[in-house]
Amino acid sequence: MIRAYKFLLRPTVRQAQALSEMLQDHSLYNGALQERRDAYRHPSKTSVRYGMQSAQLKEVRAFDPERQGRWSFSSQQATLRRLDRAFAAFFRRVKSGDAPGYPRFRGVNWFDTVDFPKDGDGCRWDSTAHDPVTRVRLQGVGHVKVNQHRAVRGRVKTISVKREGRRWFVVLTAEQEQPQPLASTGSTVGIDLGIANFLADSGGAFVPNPRHGRRTAAKLQAAQQTLSRFPRCKAKDRTANHQRAVEKVARLHGKVRRRRLDHAHKTALDLVRRHDVIAHEDLKIRNMNTAPAPKPDPDQAGAFLPNGAAAKTGLNRSIADAGWGVFLRILHAKAESAGREVIAVDPRNTSRTCPHCGHTAKQNRPTQETFHCVACGHHAHADTVAATNVLRAGLVRRHANPA
Repeated sequence: MIRAYKFLLRPTVRQAQALSEMLQDHSLYNGALQERRDAYRHPSKTSVRYGMQSAQLKEVRAFDPERQGRWSFSSQQATLRRLDRAFAAFFRRVKSGDAPGYPRFRGVNWFDTVDFPKDGDGCRWDSTAHDPVTRVRLQGVGHVKVNQHRAVRGRVKTISVKREGRRWFVVLTAEQEQPQPLASTGSTVGIDLGIANFLADSGGAFVPNPRHGRRTAAKLQAAQQTLSRFPRCKAKDRTANHQRAVEKVARLHGKVRRRRLDHAHKTALDLVRRHDVIAHEDLKIRNMNTAPAPKPDPDQAGAFLPNGAAAKTGLNRSIADAGWGVFLRILHAKAESAGREVIAVDPRNTSRTCPHCGHTAKQNRPTQETFHCVACGHHAHADTVAATNVLRAGLVRRHANPA
């Protein structure tokens, strides 16, 4: 299996400058994109492929040895492959009828990662084995200190350098043997994701919603108001105060993201350790975040009727703040590593169906938290009822499709 490790880099001032220059010079992504656009706009409608652009790299490096020639040839090929994947995804979306999203140029703040496809080719992990401090060697930069907070198991395959604000990170992918599965607990659980509570399980337990975004909203609003006072301009034209305002907003967003990830990892790990089978709702989160359609007023031209857009905006913000998608991806990854089974089931009517008599009706859920069956009188928390129904549906699907 492939596992990723992310460590903080401790570059010197000169190394940090070299890393920034490396990112800037890997903007050959934009040049390659422009070449593809120009070739297709030509009357001949020429298609430029990755192989053609990769073959031009030797000439580009020879023409500009002080910039393009400084960096790893393989990392530049990886940048061209990234563009090729963007075009492949574009054509796939066009073919399937989705919103295409043509590949766009990446500015100085949009391009923040350089990939090295192979350890030893332009990079070397643990380059000074005799040194008690772990270092990674990057061509054109040197041996950079790494804050290695945990051991790397397996054989390192790829290395990536990433910039986040003013910090630099190294991301490794290591090939490992399949780990031993956790000991069986004999327990199964269904979970229901929500807003009031982040998670409710079929056993009646609840995980509170930390609401990291809402807790930071006041500071973020003040920082964004300060940033809005500066005119929009390119990064190179910003004043020192403008740059500090930009970095403050980015720092607050990064803090919220890290807290949300930490909560998702801890919650998923607890579930994986305690249960052999975990059933959850197969949520279409992107569809849940759509804005309501406007309602034109038939009696007045150019006017619109209330459509609940304000309330839906608040709900969308709460859904994004909960981070269900991130949590489910982490849950599936941890379950696969631990030998657990995760089952996604259809969420329709899970909170309106009585787990005792099976009666389904909208009236069974009079309030957001209350479930009261109008047929048999069963009373419980609505989220617990939903989690119970999710578990039952998951077990039915598991038995119908045995592994």
